Amino acid sequence: MRVWRISRVAVVAAVLAVLAAAGAVYVATSRQGHGHPSTASGQPVRAPVLSELTGNSIPNAAGVRDALRHALTKSGFAASLSGVVIDSTSGAQLFARDATTSVPPASTAKLLTAAAALTTLDREPLETGVARSGDTVYLVGGGDVTVTAKPQPGYPPTATLADLAAKTATALGPTSRVRLRYDAGGWTGPSLAKGWSPSYLSSGNVSALTALELNEARLTGGATAPRATDPARQAADAFRDALVKAGVQVVGSPGPATAPASALGIASVSSPSIPALVQRMLTTSDNDLAEALGRLLARQLGQPATFAGAAAAVLAAVEKLGAPTTGVRLYDASGLSRLDRVTPLALVTLLRIAQRDVRLGPLVEGLPIAGFTGTLADRYRRHPTTVGAGVVRAKTGTLSGVNALAGQVVDADGRLLLFAFVADHVPLPGPAEESLDSLASALAGCGCSG
Repeated sequence: MRVWRISRVAVVAAVLAVLAAAGAVYVATSRQGHGHPSTASGQPVRAPVLSELTGNSIPNAAGVRDALRHALTKSGFAASLSGVVIDSTSGAQLFARDATTSVPPASTAKLLTAAAALTTLDREPLETGVARSGDTVYLVGGGDVTVTAKPQPGYPPTATLADLAAKTATALGPTSRVRLRYDAGGWTGPSLAKGWSPSYLSSGNVSALTALELNEARLTGGATAPRATDPARQAADAFRDALVKAGVQVVGSPGPATAPASALGIASVSSPSIPALVQRMLTTSDNDLAEALGRLLARQLGQPATFAGAAAAVLAAVEKLGAPTTGVRLYDASGLSRLDRVTPLALVTLLRIAQRDVRLGPLVEGLPIAGFTGTLADRYRRHPTTVGAGVVRAKTGTLSGVNALAGQVVDADGRLLLFAFVADHVPLPGPAEESLDSLASALAGCGCSG
């Protein structure tokens, strides 16, 4: 695959803006090449995974250590940093510091969940449906926590309750008079995982997870907006309003109930595909979506649909892929638990597997682009990190006292490097993020051959 030459950040920004407007996700990954290949019709071809970028010069460990030394010295957390850098092509380890030490991953744990979901779950979308039994209709959640009340801007488009209500009204007929019940599915267990703080729910970091949610139970539109205490009831109340607006007479208030097996499905709406959900989860570091995917994995692999079941399912799938799981412990699927542990080596090994397994293309595509998208959109804006803008792609991780960054970067010789850095016991997140960005940018500027 040909790749772009990145000569100026502005050029990358303009190209990304055009592609975003077209509803497609493409990746700037190298300084060499001229463009994407096209079909005879002129439509761009999207490779299933990022092609490996193999410059002619093979990086060596001494060059990488020299490139990182200055950034490590200035970071202020060198003593608490664990990390590893490898060459994607050869797998050669170019830098290592406590690479097999178990450390809190924060949201870099979502890389494991993403890989598990892409290789275990069907790629078909999730369904939110309506079933009817007599004069009662049941709103049945299928695990799609991204459903919104009405169409929202953004890509990929989500399912909406307005659409579901319109389909239900058509199926019921114009003079329908029904009662509404809601079925939040079979997800069980506590609302907090081991190692979670109760403040996660009150602060809007995550919802009290159920299989039926409206916009991840947010009470307003913000990404960290407060969440409803009863997400399923919130969704049912919104659906009742949508039904009434669609001309259906709804008697009373909605209540919880299990849809009987004899109920007839009359309407449904579909989520984006699993790969699209994985990309969204990684780009925005979506905790609700990560936990929802974890529950779906648990059910797929015969585990209980709980935090513990999800964690066991994720680890089983990652181990099957060949990533090392020694020293890896999970208590959730999002990385919010302070008890979660990974090793930097496990993260980079999984990233290297993703370069070679066509099923994991959406994992690579979902990594935020430094300075442009997702959780890296506002970073890499100041010297010395600007050299990494548009070149670094990485999953971020942030907990109190913990900052992490794991992803890929093309060095100055056009070689694709994979890295994972985790800093524990850091006092402030802002300086820690800048230091991690400096490490990744040092790799971007490195002519590490010879």
